[in-house]
Amino acid sequence: MDILQDIIATKRKELAALCARKPSLRQALLDSPSGIIAEFKRRSPSKGWIKEDGRADIIPLSYQQNGAAALSILTDAKYFGGADDFIRTARRSGVTVPVLYKNFVIDEAQLYAAVLCGASAVLLIAACLSKAECRRLMDKAHELGLEVLLEMHSEAELEYADLQPDLCGINNRNLGSFVTDVENSFRLAELLPRDAVKVSESGISNPATVRALREAGFRGFLIGENFMRADNPGQSLHDFINQLTH
Repeated sequence: MDILQDIIATKRKELAALCARKPSLRQALLDSPSGIIAEFKRRSPSKGWIKEDGRADIIPLSYQQNGAAALSILTDAKYFGGADDFIRTARRSGVTVPVLYKNFVIDEAQLYAAVLCGASAVLLIAACLSKAECRRLMDKAHELGLEVLLEMHSEAELEYADLQPDLCGINNRNLGSFVTDVENSFRLAELLPRDAVKVSESGISNPATVRALREAGFRGFLIGENFMRADNPGQSLHDFINQLTH
């Protein structure tokens, strides 16, 4: 075998690994007793830095070791202090649970970026996309082997659930004002399709709230700031799950 053939053989192996089926976010939430998607979020547009020195090679793996069903990693740089490389770093550190690529996805190029950095799923936000755009991006995501968490905030946006995403998210935070109200999840839950895998996002800080949301039909609970503000986010997650399950 000459050198070029050797290189191409290696490339085929690398591509096979890249395109291999990723761990399923949907299934992880269905199987998990807690359903917690722990978020690596260093900054917020409304609150500034939450943990400016937060390390992607430490905190995500600590979340996994302390019982997270899945992870969400912010990749927006300007407003959230994130980076695509944070997912690569987390994977290299030993993270094997599903990872949500969390950004404001408006173009197919971002879906390719999500695949290349090792994400399992991608967030699509109804408020950022027309229904036709959302359908196109969801189809492309599935073609690339990514699951889709489709985020809705208002009753008007619930029509996007007709697209049958892998998971339906209800954001408790208004992305225009950044006002957060967990009651939004309770209000909209019964209006979603009965068989949808429902995820409540933002503003969750109490195990009792998670228990109530689960009774309302939710299987996933995306929590970021509550853990990231702690000195040890992984330990904070561990304590939260311990309260939740006991």
